[in-house]
Amino acid sequence: MENRIKELRKFKGLSQEDLAQACGVSRQTINAIENNKYDPSLVLAFQMAQILSVTVDELFVFQGSRP
Repeated sequence: MENRIKELRKFKGLSQEDLAQACGVSRQTINAIENNKYDPSLVLAFQMAQILSVTVDELFVFQGSRP
């Protein structure tokens, strides 16, 4: 699953640390999510979407195969 967190975070003028503090996680967690090394919990995904003023669908791009 890919995401637009970095792009949207920068558009809002937030650092990784700013977003991390607002979500109650570490900067390293935000970094790992932005680099597609970690998928956030559903709760964290909704928190990030709310802070970045987008929907979860706009924040994450699912690239699965369909039958």
